[in-house]
Amino acid sequence: MPGTDDYDQDVPWLDNGDTPDLRVGTKGIVDALTPRSVMRFTNAADRNATITSPVAGMVAFLASEQLFTGYDGAGWVVLAAGTSSWATVSLASGFTHDGNSNGTLQYRVVSLFGEPTVMLRGGVGITYSGSPSVIPNSGVITASALPTSARPTDLRTVTGACSTTNSDVLSVKIDAQPGGHIQIVGTTTSTANPKIQPPWVSFNGLYYSL
Repeated sequence: MPGTDDYDQDVPWLDNGDTPDLRVGTKGIVDALTPRSVMRFTNAADRNATITSPVAGMVAFLASEQLFTGYDGAGWVVLAAGTSSWATVSLASGFTHDGNSNGTLQYRVVSLFGEPTVMLRGGVGITYSGSPSVIPNSGVITASALPTSARPTDLRTVTGACSTTNSDVLSVKIDAQPGGHIQIVGTTTSTANPKIQPPWVSFNGLYYSL
């Protein structure tokens, strides 16, 4: 009769009295150890198609998403994000990096409480134009959409600190759109009362869920 490992993980091994069968012996060990290792898949769809009956405790790495995921008995959850370096946001005309010396506007995807999340840092300078002047590009600061991996499934709204110069408020609404663009919302014309035309907006410390 085959025995099992001393760690109660149900990994089989052949006893001296068992009929020698190299294929059965090695396959039993491989099939038992593989789902207990960190399995690797191209993406979540590949993982779900391969592991049709997941067991609590399974861990799988998704190469495309660069995520370590684990099955908790009810569903797959993100355990950790792979290395994600900061990427600079390409700004539309009328916006510049390093607003208020806050640094270049950048983003990266991280794991926050088991959920893929975009982290932002840096500041944006704004040049208003027209008569009366308004924010450029209707407040959309991105020249091109962020990659799919950094786009939320729904609109995500966060709050960014802003200058009180030419502004009667201390913060503005920032929308991360499902299409991958980021928009500053809530500014006014130069003749409005109250007037909201801050020369810079900070993105330091902002996060939005994917």
